Amino acid sequence: MSIERWSEHIVVAELQDDPGFTDDLTALIDETEKNCDIDVVLNFEGVSYLNSSNIAKLLKLRKKLISQKRRLMLCAINTNVWGLFMVTGLDKVFSFADNVATGLASVQLTDG
Repeated sequence: MSIERWSEHIVVAELQDDPGFTDDLTALIDETEKNCDIDVVLNFEGVSYLNSSNIAKLLKLRKKLISQKRRLMLCAINTNVWGLFMVTGLDKVFSFADNVATGLASVQLTDG
């Protein structure tokens, strides 16, 4: 994964399938604990599947960001992964964008 600081308050992370997915989200959670004024944009372009551990990490990251009044945007979700979000009802829990550029724009427009 690469974590790129897009601006002073926005981080973009490119995710891959496990085993890296879990490690990458753990690193992001640690980053949000150290730096509580960042929004996170996750690029799912390299992710073809999710397991329950991945979902738990995503929910933990979301909870951490919400407690800090920050945003989490999931971008470039493929059809298989999108189906999982829909079946589990998580499509109503997370914020999504078609691509990273749209996700960044959405986060920037709502960044207070």
